[in-house]
Amino acid sequence: MKSRPLASKLLALILLGALAPVVAIAAPSTAAKADIVDTAVAAGSFKTLAAALTAADLVGALKSAGPFTVFAPTDAAFAKLPKGTLESLLQPENKAQLVAILKLHVIAARIPLSTALEKGSAKTLADETVAIAFKDGSVRVNGAKLTAADINTSNGVIHVIDTVLLPEKKAVATAAMVGGSPVRLIALAIERGVPLFNDGQPAACAAIYEVTAESLIAFAQLPAAANQILRTALAESAKNPDPTERAWTLRRALDRTLAAVEPLHPAPR
Repeated sequence: MKSRPLASKLLALILLGALAPVVAIAAPSTAAKADIVDTAVAAGSFKTLAAALTAADLVGALKSAGPFTVFAPTDAAFAKLPKGTLESLLQPENKAQLVAILKLHVIAARIPLSTALEKGSAKTLADETVAIAFKDGSVRVNGAKLTAADINTSNGVIHVIDTVLLPEKKAVATAAMVGGSPVRLIALAIERGVPLFNDGQPAACAAIYEVTAESLIAFAQLPAAANQILRTALAESAKNPDPTERAWTLRRALDRTLAAVEPLHPAPR
């Protein structure tokens, strides 16, 4: 008998129940009548996602014919974002960033779990590729854990994830990083980057640190020595393909910059 690919074997184990605690597979539905948006709203655990889609003006798109695949973060997934991030993204002036994040969760095709595992990756509407693999006892989409899959709708399929995916591209750095003192910017970057790094998303963490460093150089009027620290770290990071090492290189530079500028920008009493 010809050996089946690893992804097919893993899917077979899931369907047979051997990995039932890992991910729930929705019962097959050949007559799904509700679209992706209505299905998510009816589930009751995607209220934040629905609000984000509304703020981003993406509801109409996801109610169209499609087909689409949506990696849907639950309300609990959004609650894991650093404090203030969601509120900031929902502001009208940050719509472009919110759209970029939400598009990272959408693929312009109907892709069931079996196909996703076979392919190992998929290109999203954000023009970035997400990795899909069985890792550490769970199906993972980048760093997010898949908790339910193959929820069929009239215009696509929903897979549920426990963590919000964040793009690597620099344009999606949280808007609140622009403005304020350099000390505040660095503190905010670390506050938002560390949970991402610890949650298995070093690339997203590195992206936040990178944009912070560039913003500091462009707008903060730092001392020449501090600017040089950041420029050197950005150059080293750009040459390194490892997102974990990039994050650490930039984090060390931000720490050194903070030590240099903190005496010049004391916190208000």
